[in-house]
Amino acid sequence: MQLSYKTPIWFYVEPVDFRKQIDGLAILVADSLSLKPTSGELFIFRNRTGKKIKLLWYDETGFWLCYKRLERGKLIFPSGTDKAIELSRDQLSWLLSGLDIAMYQKLPTTQAEYFF
Repeated sequence: MQLSYKTPIWFYVEPVDFRKQIDGLAILVADSLSLKPTSGELFIFRNRTGKKIKLLWYDETGFWLCYKRLERGKLIFPSGTDKAIELSRDQLSWLLSGLDIAMYQKLPTTQAEYFF
């Protein structure tokens, strides 16, 4: 599984029934978010208890479904009023590491203009 640095990453805010597999999650992306599940974007889903997370991604030949279950502790998920929040790669890494992404900020992007 190889994501490009520019791959949009979407975190679905509401907890999801984790009996849903690829087809159920793809329908959720299409119907609830009005996004195309085969777009190559990464979609992240959480369960109610905060101990499980699923990632859905399409790589031009088929779907990937990655699943993580914590043995101890809980993941700290971002909240919001929208159905989905776009995350950066850094935020995804922080989330999967168990960090509260609301407490960390990425450095602002810049364009180099002067070369010496």
